Amino acid sequence: MSMESAEKSAVNGIRTALGVGGLLAIIVGVLILAWPGATASVVTAIIAVYAIAAGLIYGGLGIFSKQKGGWARVGHIVLGLVFIAAGIIMFANLQVATGWFAVFFAILIGIMWIVEGIVSLSTLGDAASKGWTIFFAIVSIIAGLYLVFTPLWGAFALWWLLGILLIVLGIINVVRAFTFGKKA
Repeated sequence: MSMESAEKSAVNGIRTALGVGGLLAIIVGVLILAWPGATASVVTAIIAVYAIAAGLIYGGLGIFSKQKGGWARVGHIVLGLVFIAAGIIMFANLQVATGWFAVFFAILIGIMWIVEGIVSLSTLGDAASKGWTIFFAIVSIIAGLYLVFTPLWGAFALWWLLGILLIVLGIINVVRAFTFGKKA
């Protein structure tokens, strides 16, 4: 294979990855905006499947691993049972589990934004642009407080924002797929 054909193959691979990734992002973004509840339930179901699979793996490690000590094996088995139980409980009432996940993630993101704003203020002395740093910190803290005190509404807003961003970024990646590697 010549250097030119290898380069062309790499460019085509990148173009394909950008295009497929972009189309998938657009599809998921549209699904989020068109059917936000159903799409969130699908994500929760995927997490429930992961929990059950992880539980089976942990349980298998505890049962079949001869190198681990007794307590490590018991710990793996107990952890496996907890994961399996969590997955089954999630499937038993997927709508409730979806709501809990939404609230949990909204509160978690809210706390992270509050901390990020406080950290920005604490590094204000080292900031090149104090005005932008203060602006960022204030917006981050206010957005974080909004999410902590209204997590369900915040989760809806974040979910919609995610859908919109996926569509926009997907379109950008599809355009990049058509233009990548072409000389200007």
